[in-house]
Amino acid sequence: MADVARLAGVSSQTVSRVANGHTSVVESTRRQVLNAMQQLGYRPNSAARALKRGEFRTIGVILFTLATTGNSRTVEAIAAQAAHEGYAITLIPVAMPTQDGVLGAFTRLGELAVDGVIVIMEVHLLDAANLVLPPGVQVVVVDSDAGDRYPVVDTDQADGARQAVRHLLELGHDTVHHVTGPAESFSSERRALAWRTVLEDAGRVVPPVQRGDWTALSGYEAGLRLAGDPTCTAIFCANDQMALGVLRALHERGRRVPADVSVAGFDDIPDAASYLPPLTTVHQDFAEVGRQCVQGLLDQIRHHTREPGTVLVPTTLVERASTAPPGNRR
Repeated sequence: MADVARLAGVSSQTVSRVANGHTSVVESTRRQVLNAMQQLGYRPNSAARALKRGEFRTIGVILFTLATTGNSRTVEAIAAQAAHEGYAITLIPVAMPTQDGVLGAFTRLGELAVDGVIVIMEVHLLDAANLVLPPGVQVVVVDSDAGDRYPVVDTDQADGARQAVRHLLELGHDTVHHVTGPAESFSSERRALAWRTVLEDAGRVVPPVQRGDWTALSGYEAGLRLAGDPTCTAIFCANDQMALGVLRALHERGRRVPADVSVAGFDDIPDAASYLPPLTTVHQDFAEVGRQCVQGLLDQIRHHTREPGTVLVPTTLVERASTAPPGNRR
């Protein structure tokens, strides 16, 4: 800092004010200091500045996998919102969804010095009675039923599924088959429960669930089973990748979409409009999920409070060419 001050012809205090972004420095002087910093290769010690301010401008993100669309797009949205707020993120993957695994991730984040933590919990873990997060940690949880203990942000999974199933029934289909995700997934569970509830409330037959694992291959295998059922005229898939596999299976078995079978998905991934035919699906607002997560965490950090509760981000049904009345009578 003294070298920068000598080269710029200013005091060390002025260099410090420029490094910390103070607006009280005259613009011409600020430029002199920045030029001197660049010439000397000087960078402020962010760790020392963080200790002085008591904040690190970094958010930790704990998750179990980036393989699913929901998780990867949620992380992307969190990173974008954090950057908008002047924060970086530190990503900590957890290999095993256990109490020890989560606590180990919190320990690593503590060593890396973060201001708060966002935990993306797709699996049934935070609802276990014996799981307790470290006290005093500012935290927001994504995709969990733990709103009675922690601040939770999630897409309205149930309402999205209800919209898709009602859409298919209103087109005139007698019932709707379902390709669901993994049994341990909160999102999968909520979507399947909403599908079943809509059918039961409408007095319709509830077909056996076709279990998938979020991948297009599992959707393809489920689609082959459903293609052999002549009574199947409508399928709701718990995500768009599995819907893609279903579309392939139906095509291979000579069942036209939507003339013979209507197919709806969930997520509205960027490629959904380019499926053949373009896929009717439930749109999730991942950008808003990311905004709510970061804003909720920053509110905790700034006010030193942590209030439990759940924020649900609305979903919307996007109707495209993969759904139609039975026999495509439009």
